[in-house]
Amino acid sequence: MRLHPLRYSFAYILPVLVLLGFWQGGFWLFVPLLYLYGLLPLLELAAPAPTANLAPAQEHTAASNPFFNWMLYLSVPVQYGVLLYFLMLVPSLQAWALAGAIFSMGLMCGSFGINIGHELGHRTSRFEQALAKLLLLSSLNMHFYIEHNRGHHRHVATPQDPASARYGETLYGFWLRSIAQGYVSAWRLEAQRLAKRGRSWWSPSNQMLQFQLIQVALIASMGWLFGAKAAVCFVLAALLGILLLETVNYIEHYGLSRRQTPDGRYERVMPIHSWNSNHILGRLSLFELSRHSDHHFRASRKYPILRHHRGSPQMPTGYPGMMLLACIPALWFRIMHPRLAALGS
Repeated sequence: MRLHPLRYSFAYILPVLVLLGFWQGGFWLFVPLLYLYGLLPLLELAAPAPTANLAPAQEHTAASNPFFNWMLYLSVPVQYGVLLYFLMLVPSLQAWALAGAIFSMGLMCGSFGINIGHELGHRTSRFEQALAKLLLLSSLNMHFYIEHNRGHHRHVATPQDPASARYGETLYGFWLRSIAQGYVSAWRLEAQRLAKRGRSWWSPSNQMLQFQLIQVALIASMGWLFGAKAAVCFVLAALLGILLLETVNYIEHYGLSRRQTPDGRYERVMPIHSWNSNHILGRLSLFELSRHSDHHFRASRKYPILRHHRGSPQMPTGYPGMMLLACIPALWFRIMHPRLAALGS
């Protein structure tokens, strides 16, 4: 199995289509939405879902190849370039054209900004962590950096994790619970970090306070430079991006749970505690996010070397199709509950 960094240029089809829509207007403003949640789900019904993993030597080569990192770094100027174009464009748009622009920017926030920010947020270098925060800022979701890394990965597949969907919980109920509880959890986690260092909650070192001030300053700057309409449209696009993130959270862990040991702790996170998808188009467009079982099993593993695990629960199709399926609760339950029963969950 050979792996080349340019295969992940597939992920950059989305910003190209968004920019094309901004430039051409009209129907083209909805092409990114039709691409992600129309064309890709249909193609993934027929596309392969390869389960092959890299050999150890290939993993070492890929993990040390800087071009895989640069495929991620490139996303920062691209994301902010698209955002600047959006802010310049929306004051002149009305009705359906305005809605199309907001949806397109929302896709950039969720499928591009937050997703790549998630990958970089797991890195250990300050440079990459700074890029992660910049990408999350572009979606007004900076607290994700705290809650995801210090909360979600620790508590995944337990009742303590806001981002793990419960059995029988609808996507829409999950949105409300996960967003609210995840935000509160980020404040709690940061307060605990400060307390261990002997610092008060009301401290300049509180990252949550810093994040809120930065986000408010960004929105205020947009209103000042581009007008109130542009700032409001950006907030709406960011909200759409957050809903996309939460929909991904929903499909990744729905109904799966870790067993509690006699001492009250939970068993170690294993590949069986996340839904996995090997469908190739979703993998390429989301920088391997859909190989989620291995991501939780080894959170430090970089995206090109994530593995397939034979025992991990498999989604029937790729992420775009599963996200659409989750929007219809009755159909979602009908398809997913028998799979959960087969797993013994």
